[in-house]
Amino acid sequence: PAPVQIHYLGYPGTTGAPFIDYLIADNIIVPEEKTRHYMEKIIRLPHSYQVNDDSRKFSNRAMAREEFFLPEDGFVFCCFNNNYKIMPAEFDVWMRLLHQVKGSVLWLLRGNQWAEENLRREAMARGIFGERIIFADRVPLPEHLARHRLADLFLDTINYNAHTTMSHALWAGLPAVTKIGEGFAARVGASLLSAIGMPELITQSVEEYEALIYELATNPDQLSSLRSKLEASRLTKPLFNTALFTRHIEDAYMQAYQNFVEGHPPRDIQVRA
Repeated sequence: PAPVQIHYLGYPGTTGAPFIDYLIADNIIVPEEKTRHYMEKIIRLPHSYQVNDDSRKFSNRAMAREEFFLPEDGFVFCCFNNNYKIMPAEFDVWMRLLHQVKGSVLWLLRGNQWAEENLRREAMARGIFGERIIFADRVPLPEHLARHRLADLFLDTINYNAHTTMSHALWAGLPAVTKIGEGFAARVGASLLSAIGMPELITQSVEEYEALIYELATNPDQLSSLRSKLEASRLTKPLFNTALFTRHIEDAYMQAYQNFVEGHPPRDIQVRA
């Protein structure tokens, strides 16, 4: 349908299709050594591949933890990913953390009744009473963004990271811990945290992931310092600079099209900051 076809968003990985010329990524999503796993040529943007809207509004309605059945004083671990992203590896970590951090709860997004029942049952099998798993109903986006501020720490899923879900948390000023993986879907959290200047929240192993979460959950001064840094970075770092992102992706389009006009086959493109 077009002389140059570019795969962007929607599906986090290669299409495996010879008729798709390019995939838009960045240097963390698809580093040089992983290029061979992709059918497409790679367009690498200089910060994160993910576009974000820096005009997203928050609800100004006053919110309290009680409204969402959260403990007033307990530590609130949060993961608003779709339930199907939760695998045993991270769920085991989360349950151990609930054992170790007294009075803590895990705040998840409500999916369907079967997922909710299964997750509560799996928590019980790991010695955690079901009421410590709290499910949030779906609400309009401004309210959803605002309620992130009631949580203490966002926990990323491992095999399939938070994508838009993490950018929502970061935009709301909620720190997030991720573990970087091998494939596209498992590297998005690291891409977002790098682009907002918070690489200290990227871990390399499940053990490191668990240790960092525990450290932050039991060291309020350290977590408060991270929150302050994130609040300052939110409006100064590239992740939420929509105009800057626009310039970079338009540069990518121009380079890909100029390459075609000159009669060359698709090639990897590195967009400069």
